[in-house]
Formats: sequence, C-alpha cells, structure tokens
Amino acid sequence: MKRLTRNRNLALLASFGLIISGCSKEEATETPAEETTAVEVEATAANTESADTESEETATPEAESLEVVEESAAETEPENQAIVLAQANDIAASGARNWKYKEGQNFTRMVPTQPTVGGADKIEVAEVFMYSCPHCFDLEGFINQWAENKDPNVRLVRIPAMFNQLAVMHGQLYYTEVFLTQSGKLKDQNAFREMVFEEYHRRGNRLTSETAIQRLFLRAGVSEEDFQRTWGSFEVNQALRVAQDLARRYGVSSVPMIVVNGKYRTDAGSAGSYPKLIELIDELTAREGLR
Repeated sequence: MKRLTRNRNLALLASFGLIISGCSKEEATETPAEETTAVEVEATAANTESADTESEETATPEAESLEVVEESAAETEPENQAIVLAQANDIAASGARNWKYKEGQNFTRMVPTQPTVGGADKIEVAEVFMYSCPHCFDLEGFINQWAENKDPNVRLVRIPAMFNQLAVMHGQLYYTEVFLTQSGKLKDQNAFREMVFEEYHRRGNRLTSETAIQRLFLRAGVSEEDFQRTWGSFEVNQALRVAQDLARRYGVSSVPMIVVNGKYRTDAGSAGSYPKLIELIDELTAREGLR
C-alpha cells in the first residue's frame, strides 16, 4: 500500500511539473543529541586536509566503486565550446542534434572537469543528497525509476552532503549501508534506503544517535556485531573523506544536486521539475556518449 501511495504521489508531482529548489547549507541546522562519533572529528579534519592538498587524489576502497578518478582535471574547456565528437560517423549518427536544455540556464559546466567516484569505463551520474532533505525524499522515486531503466553504460552513485553534525552522522549511516550491502549483510539496499527516508520524514525519528541508527539496521536483519564492525570501519571513514572532498570540488551548496561525469552540475530547480530533471540527465549522458 505504501508503494502504491508513493507511485500516486510521484504521478501527481509529474503532472504539475513541480519546481523545487533544494535544501541549502543555511537551512540544514538540525544537530544530533549529545552522542557523537569519532568520524565527525575525522570528517572535520578531512575538510581542512583536503583544502591544503587539493591536487592530491584520495585513495579509498571501493564503495559503489568509491575511487576518486581525475579523468581530465588538467584539461580546461572553454564554457562556450561545443563538445568535440570523436568521429565524423558520430556526427552523422547524431543527426546534428538540437539539444533541448541549455548550458548556463538548465545546467552548469564545471571547468576544469572534476573527479568522479568510479572509473572512466562508464558515464557517471552522481546524486548529492541528505536523508534529512525533503526534496531528496521527493526525488527518490524518480531517480530510482530512472535507474531501473538507464543505459548499462551509465553508472549511478550517491554522495551524502554533510552540511552539519547530523548530516555527518547520516553520511556515516549511508556508507555503513553501502558496505553492509557489499558484504551481503544487508540484503536490499533500496528497501533500506526507503526505510531511512520514511523513518525520518514520516515517523519523525530524526536518527540523531548511533543507537537509533543501529536499531534501524537491526530491523533490516543486520546483526549488532556486523553493524558495529562496519560503522566505525576504516572503509566508512575513508568514504566520508572522499564524499566531503567531492562535495567541495563540485561546489555543493544545496541538495539534491546532480553531477554528470564530473563535468555538468544541475538540479530540479534549474531543469524545471523532477520529470524534466530526469530528461536532462539523459540528455547530458547522451552528450558524454558522443565524445
């Protein structure tokens, strides 16, 4: 019944072409209870460290292929220069395509191109999000439906934004979820992700402590031992450092934000609505596919 109601809500949003902005740093003011974790200190230190060593890549174990890849950070592309196609055959195949969405109006090109989470084997679509953001909750159904039918040469990754202390804890929650899924301890990451959003936005559980978060994992069938081993792990802490570095590089000031291949940055407000944002994602990945 919950899924049926959510599908109806998605259809209603689509029909009205809802335009949203997002959750900004200024709006993100909630902080967790007194209980804090070591990763909060480490994440703060990581911000300072990454600012001093901006040109250095961060090495990390794979979390959704969590490997920062400098694909073309040394290349500077003029903003008004069209993407150069690889071969003349590509031009013929594209039929001198007229793109629907405009640079500077619907999306921004980042110069130079920034690192991505995974390798250059696929075109990467990164969703920068926060579990506490209602707009991210609204986008969830659209992005999940898109992911089910996306081109196999396109990879979806998610990057938690950490605007405040609570967001850092939720970022730790997210990467705990990722690594537990990779190890087979968490069976259905999408269902768990929906549970987190529902818990925060529908049930009023702000998940402000490690204990509250652990209870959620226990409900999903993860043992206390597996949770504790992953929650404070090196892999999770390193993934948080990578996420903070990428958010800085991408200039994230509000969420949800979409970044395509470390090159194009956009959001639902710029696109015009959630359905149009999905169209724009497809158009930007198509641009990249022609390079």
